[in-house]
Amino acid sequence: MNARRYATPPASMLALTFATGVVDAVGYLRLDQVFAGNMTGNVVILGMAATGGGAGLPVLGPVLALASFLAGAATAGRVLRTAAPGWSRRCTGLLGGVGLVLTATALGLAVAGADTSGARAGMASSLALAMGAQAATARHLAVKDVTTVVVTSTLTGLAADSRLGAARGRGARRRVAAVALIVAGAAAGAALCQAHEGLAVAVAACVVLAVTALGGTAPTTNPSRSTAPSTALVRP
Repeated sequence: MNARRYATPPASMLALTFATGVVDAVGYLRLDQVFAGNMTGNVVILGMAATGGGAGLPVLGPVLALASFLAGAATAGRVLRTAAPGWSRRCTGLLGGVGLVLTATALGLAVAGADTSGARAGMASSLALAMGAQAATARHLAVKDVTTVVVTSTLTGLAADSRLGAARGRGARRRVAAVALIVAGAAAGAALCQAHEGLAVAVAACVVLAVTALGGTAPTTNPSRSTAPSTALVRP
């Protein structure tokens, strides 16, 4: 069976959504409750900590993760600034970089560990940097309802277009798949963390690198060209 048949942009983004679930599980469970992909969570944590009512909540980790996420997203945005729509070599390079950063973080966790608050904040920042670049690349690819890092808008669309809502029903399978995969990724990440958090990040890195290797091989269609058969006269 040829794996390239399944390397469509939606399938690739869904796979990256799974990887985000794994990474966020590591950040929350092993790196002082810091989210690497879901920046909403970090903003809420910082808001609660700022009032003094959230005693014991982390501050350094979420701040560094936010800054790193923004740096990763800005870098990817700069690289893709003049890129044509759809998958390009720039997308391959950026996602390959994401995979390499995750691999380096996994090695860092395995070798140096995360026994101090500074080390945990540093590892979380590295993961957030990768997730920022991934999210910006996914934004460029513009697969509807799949941002790869959050599912709030996906859940909103799923409920709003359901039979109880607008009864449109469009994109329901993709939305359900995105939610299911981030949940599955989080579950897998939590399970892998019981062995070692570095192993969990390594699995996420493998997923991203597989998407990188296969993503650019999927056939793409040029919207400017018609797929209808030619009606030109063929002269004998």
